[in-house]
Amino acid sequence: MQHPEYPNEFLNGKVSKILIILNTLLASVYFYILVFVFPVGNKVLFGLLVFGEVFHVWQLLMFLYTIWDRKRTVAPDPQYYPAVDVYVTVAGEPVSVIEETLQGITAMDYPDFKVYILNDGYVAKKDNWQDVETLAAQYGAVAITRKIGGGAKAGNINNALKQTANPFVAIFDADHIPHMDFLKKTVPHFSDEKVAFVQSPQYYKNFHENEVAGGAWEQQQLFFGPICEGKNRLNATTMCGTNMVIRRAALMEVGGMCEESIAEDFATGMFMHCRGWRSVYVPEVLAEGLAPEDFLSYYKQQLRWARGGLDVLFKYNVLFTSGLTFAQRLQYLSSVSFFFSGIVVVINAVIPLVFFFTGAVPFLISTMVLATIFLPYIFVTLYTLQTSTNFHFTYRSLAFSVGSFGIHIKAWLSALFGGKATFEVTSKKKLSGNFLNLVRPHIAYIVLAIVGVGYALWRDGLTASLVANASWALINSILFSEFVFVAMPESEIKKDVDKSRKVVRSIVMRPRNISNI
Repeated sequence: MQHPEYPNEFLNGKVSKILIILNTLLASVYFYILVFVFPVGNKVLFGLLVFGEVFHVWQLLMFLYTIWDRKRTVAPDPQYYPAVDVYVTVAGEPVSVIEETLQGITAMDYPDFKVYILNDGYVAKKDNWQDVETLAAQYGAVAITRKIGGGAKAGNINNALKQTANPFVAIFDADHIPHMDFLKKTVPHFSDEKVAFVQSPQYYKNFHENEVAGGAWEQQQLFFGPICEGKNRLNATTMCGTNMVIRRAALMEVGGMCEESIAEDFATGMFMHCRGWRSVYVPEVLAEGLAPEDFLSYYKQQLRWARGGLDVLFKYNVLFTSGLTFAQRLQYLSSVSFFFSGIVVVINAVIPLVFFFTGAVPFLISTMVLATIFLPYIFVTLYTLQTSTNFHFTYRSLAFSVGSFGIHIKAWLSALFGGKATFEVTSKKKLSGNFLNLVRPHIAYIVLAIVGVGYALWRDGLTASLVANASWALINSILFSEFVFVAMPESEIKKDVDKSRKVVRSIVMRPRNISNI
């Protein structure tokens, strides 16, 4: 299934500095009034709520700081075309998927590159590793097959570095097909001798396949749009593992790809920044890959990203790592802190439940007063998110981010207590089954909210506090229900509901063409 005419509409959203300043002022006023003006109710609930709001304001202010200016003056030499080794990392993916990627790579318009299939199928105990060698030969590529494992994807790349020699290395996951102009759009940036790596977006061409793939992609749009564009200005581009080109000398200077983290790309990019190397983000979709199409694959992918990202805080201590600029340190800390959002989601979700069953509240104020300061703040925040992505920020993106609280908490606990992290390749085939066991907390919350509203109504009657807390519980339940829906086993009822949701979404969320903005 093909992508829309050109998948760049989420990039280069225009946000006025006036809007950013207004958003910052409203967030500051909201936080000040909430913490220092309103009379305190239950002190424990108040403390938890303040903790959550500190996190929300931190995330918002970092986002606004990042997107303040997304312009970066770079002058790549358009005729700088050094030799490139192109790596395709393979660990047992279907041969048909690998072949599509090879077809795209061999069709690239570039004068000097050599293709290598980094074949880890034998190590991953996949039966098709010999078929991959045959496929490589058919396309004039060299298969580098490991028989001794170690270091997962990073180890696979490091093994290939020992057996190749060109000064630059382009890396693609097995399912990411580059456009013909990929190398011509990325390699010339290395005419600046201090540039260590060039990253382009990770686009999912199958985003319209189902709810899981769509949600996975819509989460990516915010990151690979305004966030990565802003990081580029601050020389803090995140290395994302695929659709990128790396200077070999810079990579060898930091000891190759980091094998101690399952987010080897994220950590390696940070190490390069610590050594004073620069990075470049090209805000243009130059390769197209596959999103996970089932909930289990999505869950494992997000858990790997969260667990690996948290290594930067717990294992490599980004707060005190030497060599980073202040702006870079803030950016890495901001990226990592996103994976703490699960804790805050739980706090915000539990507060209404506590009210339902105990009557305790964090503030002794009327609902109308709270709404008066909250609604302008949240409206402007959502509008800023929308304009920064050319109005491609969606409800589903929000629901997937909020619904991931269990994934984030699991990753956080594993990182905090030194749990073993394992690298698993995201399945390129849709897995079938019942994954409701992964969303039991979401289901439990919805049930408790329904029971709690009934109990509080019986106890107090229809009060303003009940209406306010029931509204928050309803919002949480609606967001959590998205995860419950995608985790359900396939059925005719689910298919019918999914079709209806797609029709509604196509009407109310039709993407805007960037040429018309």
